[in-house]
Amino acid sequence: MSAEQSDTLTDAEITLLAHQALASYPAALRGELKLLCRSENATFLVHAAGKRYALRLHRPNYHSKADIQSELLWLDALRDIGIMVPQAIPASDGATVLTLPMANGAERYAVLFHWIEGDMPTTDVDPKAFQQLGHITARLHQHSRSWQKPAGFQRIIWDHHTMVSDHSHWGRWQDAPNLNPADHGIVAEAVARVGQELQGFGKGADRYGLIHADLRLTNLLLHKGETRVIDFDDCGLGWYLHDLAAAISFVEHHPRAAEWVDNWILGYEKVAHISDEEMALVPTLLIQRRIQMTAWMGSHAETEMALSLGPRWADHSVRLCRRYLETNQLPVGV
Repeated sequence: MSAEQSDTLTDAEITLLAHQALASYPAALRGELKLLCRSENATFLVHAAGKRYALRLHRPNYHSKADIQSELLWLDALRDIGIMVPQAIPASDGATVLTLPMANGAERYAVLFHWIEGDMPTTDVDPKAFQQLGHITARLHQHSRSWQKPAGFQRIIWDHHTMVSDHSHWGRWQDAPNLNPADHGIVAEAVARVGQELQGFGKGADRYGLIHADLRLTNLLLHKGETRVIDFDDCGLGWYLHDLAAAISFVEHHPRAAEWVDNWILGYEKVAHISDEEMALVPTLLIQRRIQMTAWMGSHAETEMALSLGPRWADHSVRLCRRYLETNQLPVGV
């Protein structure tokens, strides 16, 4: 179950691969490349003929080609109902997902997208930004519940086992940097309780389905009054309210986190109703996401994001696990 987490290519090597990918597109789309970020994937800004595009190079051993093609099918369906999301551009041979052969016999996948304009909100903005986040998430969920998936559609599975077990997609939470082994028992107890709660909650179609799975402010763009959503790379099958937990990924310990949760719910409820059963499970989903990201920290310790969070992030994770186990408060905040 657990995927290989690291990409062994250097920035120079991944840039050469990006040039190889661009060569598969019409000449008008071949231009200057700038590496924007590397995490699960490498993302490049492409300047060509006065326009901008985004080139995504997938890391190995994470998504299959069929997974990526299924992501693009959902994006097409969301645009059909008026939600602004990324649009893939076909290569010269008509393919939207490129297969790039490597010297070692392996393959890498690449997708070129039209650039989406907009300003990314941050945690420094008015908490109402989280209302916008909740509002657009509810629209995605409405579509997910009613959409008839095409034959062969497949995406990654997000459940308790794949998120926080020893064989989770992002590795083991025990490997997180700066996590004191003496605190493993507290986290393990929280994991066990989360598992019991979710087993009772179940995966009925009203509560579990196709979700974005990483819809936080960094994946939201605001442009001329329109809310736009990017980065569907982690979309898959999960609990709908996992998207609430994902909304405050990495910053659950922020002093205003509870206010952000309230605003997200307020925005969501303007579009779709959250059942009492789902609302009661919010603390469980919040702490599960924090532990999932603790595992991510262990398997992605050298990324810019992980390094930016500082040495006390794991201590905050343990503190929030204690709150979850010992109180009725949301496991967020100070």
